[in-house]
Amino acid sequence: MIDPLSDLINSLDLTDTNARTDEDIFTGPSQWMPHGRVFGGQVVAQSVVAASRTVSDDRHIHSLHGYFLRPGDIDLPITFAVDRIHDGRSFSTRRTQAYQKGLPILSMIASFQDEDPGLDHQVEMPQVPEPESLRSDEEVLAGIDHPVAKYWASGRAFEMRHVEDPIYLTGSSGQVAHQAIWMKAIGKLPDDPVLHRAAMVYASDFTLLESVLRRHGLAWANPGLKVASLDHAMWWHRDGRADEWMLYVQESPNAIGGRGLALGRIFNREGTLLASVAQEGMIRTPAPDD
Repeated sequence: MIDPLSDLINSLDLTDTNARTDEDIFTGPSQWMPHGRVFGGQVVAQSVVAASRTVSDDRHIHSLHGYFLRPGDIDLPITFAVDRIHDGRSFSTRRTQAYQKGLPILSMIASFQDEDPGLDHQVEMPQVPEPESLRSDEEVLAGIDHPVAKYWASGRAFEMRHVEDPIYLTGSSGQVAHQAIWMKAIGKLPDDPVLHRAAMVYASDFTLLESVLRRHGLAWANPGLKVASLDHAMWWHRDGRADEWMLYVQESPNAIGGRGLALGRIFNREGTLLASVAQEGMIRTPAPDD
């Protein structure tokens, strides 16, 4: 049995495989997933690590915009090619392409910044129950003999606790387009700010599209439901630890044309806004006569 946290850390420990000194090429493993496709959060997090390897230590990633181009194969490693697009006085820009079989599966552009003074404000964190008062996904899914349920229950490197009832098996009766989830890594992570920011973007891909499903009373277990992430954007505002409780507040402002848009904010337990997230996903449901 693979330890999920060790597997996460190992997947983010990329190998420098530069063929020439003027290239920035890295490789990383693919984590096992029950459906056979590479988890989107994994390849984005690895792309963040690859890009971070090419900037100075005093500049940290503050934003990324990525597009998922093809499904990844969990049986193959991933190659990451980084382009050093620009290095200015305060900002650096990098483009990372993730490849399998010579074809791109993700294209991401990211920006890095050094420590600069400036204006400072944030929205308030909503008042929700404490994580200790909520059931974990492991408790919610205990005893369900299905590979996806087993993975969600105990195969992920993050513990998840839904503030509202989870929609794994049944949809939400209220049909509201928002939800909140407490999450944190299942164990302590190394004291590396790059790793913690990469781990945050990794975890941000788990549940964000649930706000779209919840609005329409859908559950992950609905027969014929097909969901896939199309893109992912994230802005890091302040440093935080991914191995301490974070509140992930999510909402969906729109769904149309087989696509749903979801927005998220990540706070630490003290109410500090750590990051903001946006994602559009393909969401297809069976036709009424199917």
